[in-house]
Amino acid sequence: MKKEHLVTRLEQQLRSAQAERDGAAHNASLQAARTALKQFQSTRLAGTHADLLAADDTRDAALFFFDELYGAHDLSQRDADMERIVPTLQRLLPLNALHTITEAIALDALSERLDTAMAQQVGRKVNEARYIAAYREALTPADRARQLELVDALGVSLCELVRVPLLNTTLKMMRGPARLAGLGDLQQFLERGFAAFKRMRQPQDFVATIVRRERQVMENIYAGSASPFDVA
Repeated sequence: MKKEHLVTRLEQQLRSAQAERDGAAHNASLQAARTALKQFQSTRLAGTHADLLAADDTRDAALFFFDELYGAHDLSQRDADMERIVPTLQRLLPLNALHTITEAIALDALSERLDTAMAQQVGRKVNEARYIAAYREALTPADRARQLELVDALGVSLCELVRVPLLNTTLKMMRGPARLAGLGDLQQFLERGFAAFKRMRQPQDFVATIVRRERQVMENIYAGSASPFDVA
């Protein structure tokens, strides 16, 4: 895929993610429900993947995934930064890096939409039973399967990215201009993801483990399992 096509997709996904956040920002009840949902999901992910968070080799990558891609904090500033400098990203970053960023924002946009759908069902008081019920009622298996496809695609892209020659040097060269332009959040996102995956001995196994477990959780929920989060 050419850079021009990636840039078009990246801009579309940035606008989609921001539209979901803007919609919730004007609805206090929905915003509170979304925040509660994201906090529950963050805690659940930490439990399901406790071994990845505990291991020295995978801790940073797990934190990156769960904080940056599934976390409860607001990513509006990072995405606004990114939208502002898309032309710069297109010029400076190699195709592989631009592809990774696009995959991350596509996952973000879909996750925001799914979170909104669930939050409208579950409300502000989220517990396991209410979460599972909302998961089944608000979303289709195809929605969740697509989300996991994007998680897998992003993980594979990050695995490939760490093998790109001189990319670490390029990211370091961008620190000064990014800081001066007020793009610190975006720069940290890029560097954190690259460093976390660069540090792992078997990044492909890390990605495969997350996707396998989360697919099993999805199948358990739709199958009516009494303990859907109990996966190995």
